Amino acid sequence: MKLFRSSIVRGALAAPALALLAGCSTGTAQAPQTAPAPASSGDHARLDQDVTRLRESFQRYVLQDGHQNDILERQIDNLMLFNLLGDVAEVNIITFTGPPSQHHVVSDNPGANNPLKIKGYVFIPRNLDRTRKHPLIVLPHGGVHANFTSGSANVIRELVDQGYSVIAPDYRGSTGYGRTFWEHIDYGGLETEDTYAARQAALDMYPFLDPQRVGLVGWSHGGLHALMNIFDHPEAYKVAYAGVPVSDLIYRLSYKSPGYTELFAAAYHIGKTPQEDPEAYKKRSPAFQVHRYQGTPLLIHTSTNDEDVYASEVHKLVDALRASGKTGWEFKEYDNAPGGHAFNRIDTPLARESRREIYRFLAPHLKPDRPVR
Repeated sequence: MKLFRSSIVRGALAAPALALLAGCSTGTAQAPQTAPAPASSGDHARLDQDVTRLRESFQRYVLQDGHQNDILERQIDNLMLFNLLGDVAEVNIITFTGPPSQHHVVSDNPGANNPLKIKGYVFIPRNLDRTRKHPLIVLPHGGVHANFTSGSANVIRELVDQGYSVIAPDYRGSTGYGRTFWEHIDYGGLETEDTYAARQAALDMYPFLDPQRVGLVGWSHGGLHALMNIFDHPEAYKVAYAGVPVSDLIYRLSYKSPGYTELFAAAYHIGKTPQEDPEAYKKRSPAFQVHRYQGTPLLIHTSTNDEDVYASEVHKLVDALRASGKTGWEFKEYDNAPGGHAFNRIDTPLARESRREIYRFLAPHLKPDRPVR
């Protein structure tokens, strides 16, 4: 889009900004785009002005089609990720592949069964000693149709400060990549394999990452990803955290709006309601899959006032784990924590202490250079 290459991004930050924008184009990236050394405060101020102008252009010039808007918002947020994290991390966007899609298969198309191309955001601590092995955190985002955003910058900064590298995949169904990718959604299905593929891609691309020290951290739908990954690939992860995790889709859809159910019952997705095909929903629900849990160290959090994933839904998972008699997991429920669904991702004192609890749970298993005490 010529808009990005004219007067919107200029000055000392033009190169990293364009590199990050290019990372989310619809073409295939052949190598990660790496942000250079942190810019000065003056450069950051100019970047903020550029982002403002880009948002104004968004209002003036972009057709009001939801997916076009999502694409531009994705590109704007790439700028914000660099602006917020470029001082502590190398910010890379890589392209890897997940399993072939089960949708949109055209029999006479020779590429119909190709693996699906996925974008992943990689954050590597600056000044990392790459002659030694270091731990990796896989961080799948939440949302039915959403993406990894700069809203997670506080968490990324804290992880990087401890010495973790992080990969955050925009798995199939994520927003910001157009309608076709959006309709590849497979909630609780192949999308969780995209998260596993992100782990593999990071290990393949960065030889200083230790395959024996990989952890999973996810909230909400990302918490479901964390759970399903340790169920499906217990040998691949040393430890996992599932915050306010989506746990039981049948129960969940019973307290959500009809429009929410339509996202799952759409012809390009599951194609049926829970009443029509309950087994399809059970297969995608961690509460019905705990028999596959092999004891990977696991911490689960919820709060009684969660307005999105009700605590009663998380209880379905916890009750199933208790009934299974399996060990290795821990559970904590907060009472009316400020922030509700986002209670430990915001910047309150309780949120920061809750995240320290998470980091103290992860550290003995992953052994970062600078663990939280």
